[in-house]
Amino acid sequence: LSLYLSNVCNLPPIPHWFWGKLQTLSVVSIPNSNLTGRIPNLELKLVQSSYIDLSSNKLQGHIPSYLLQAGTLYLSDNKFSDLVSFLCNKNNPNVLVIFDISNNQLKGELPDCWSNLTSLQYVDMSNNKLSGNIPFSMGTLVSMEALILRNNSLSGQLSSSLKNCSNKLAFLDLGENMFHGQIPSWIGDSLQQLVILSLRFNNFYGNIPLNLCYLRKLRVLDLSLNNLSGGIPTCVQNFTSIAQNFVNSTTSMLHLYNPGNGTFYMSYVFNLFLTWKGVDRPYTNADVFLKSIDLSCNHLTGKIPTEIEYLRGLISLNLSSNNLSGEIISNIGNLKFLEFLDLSRNHLSGRIPSSLTYIDRLTMLDLSNNQLFGKIPIGTQLQTFNASSFEGNFDLCGEPLDRKCPGEDPPKHQVPPTDDVGDENSIFLEALYMSMGIGFFTGFVGLVSSIFLLSSWRETYSKFLNTLILKAFMWWKE
Repeated sequence: LSLYLSNVCNLPPIPHWFWGKLQTLSVVSIPNSNLTGRIPNLELKLVQSSYIDLSSNKLQGHIPSYLLQAGTLYLSDNKFSDLVSFLCNKNNPNVLVIFDISNNQLKGELPDCWSNLTSLQYVDMSNNKLSGNIPFSMGTLVSMEALILRNNSLSGQLSSSLKNCSNKLAFLDLGENMFHGQIPSWIGDSLQQLVILSLRFNNFYGNIPLNLCYLRKLRVLDLSLNNLSGGIPTCVQNFTSIAQNFVNSTTSMLHLYNPGNGTFYMSYVFNLFLTWKGVDRPYTNADVFLKSIDLSCNHLTGKIPTEIEYLRGLISLNLSSNNLSGEIISNIGNLKFLEFLDLSRNHLSGRIPSSLTYIDRLTMLDLSNNQLFGKIPIGTQLQTFNASSFEGNFDLCGEPLDRKCPGEDPPKHQVPPTDDVGDENSIFLEALYMSMGIGFFTGFVGLVSSIFLLSSWRETYSKFLNTLILKAFMWWKE
């Protein structure tokens, strides 16, 4: 028997007797139905490998131990606060395969009784308030394919017992905790089935271990927001899954084994985020499995290795907020599937490679706050980005910046164009003014000569001036 009641907004409180009926149901699915209160702790024997989904409700308190008998158990997005009494009960059969208790209110240290749950293949305890170290017994989960402990307060160094999970572990997300120390080299040596590795936002320091280059199946590497130093390993070209120069629609499908029903497939959507200008944005292209490298917000130095150009399936590359120097690799245009590129806040110099214009999928670009110079290459993509993608490079010029490149400014003093008619008019006016000047000068000289050379003219002119001066004086007196 099965029960499906999803998205029921006004479901009345579930009576106590209902929980006793769980032992007759192989499927119980009541997600997002505003369930409240506590699940009573009863003596029940569930149907072998049953499926129970009570996610996205308001259930709280302890998790009853009989739920360990389920094969699949979704309790995410509730208000459960205790984990020890549930996991450490040895009186129930070990059949739990999928366990999701993310986004609850779990607190305290992780219990050290995982050896009772060796059938577990998928564990998600992200977004809680868990603290302390990863217990050694978690390394006994040799069938585990996904371990997600993101966004807790876990601390200490990574437990070396996790290398015992080498056979199947494909998804390891320990981001947004307080782990410290160097990134252990055994991750690359032992966990070679990893597809996704996220250690972001912790306190790891030291160099990026070269052993990580052994992870040939890796598609997502996120080491951002740590205190890593040294250079970027040149062996990154060994990430052969990223290097494949095609992007397929392979989703993150987990091949989980159910002891009751044999092998079945679980479509597991891994919550992947791209950090863009300090903001985490979910990668929403469900048709494409993201291939991403994020080493941003560390203290990495040296040049960007040219070997990155061989990662031709790469969709996102974020190396921002480091101390990288040198030039942007000239053949970056080989990354034709690149959608996100952030090299901002480094000490990169030189010109922007013209090959960058070959990437027609690029939707986000940030080269700001470096020491780049010269003209921004002209292409169908680069001029469409906001000027903020290039700001802080004071010797960079060309669109979309307002700063013109040398030789592009119009001359400051332009001589207006002339035509033949204008030239003829100019010559005519010059000749006219010249002849008038000559005529005036000739007449003036003749008049003065007559006055001073002829006595009668000289006396008459003198009387005229005296009379004029006298009249002016009398007018002034009045």
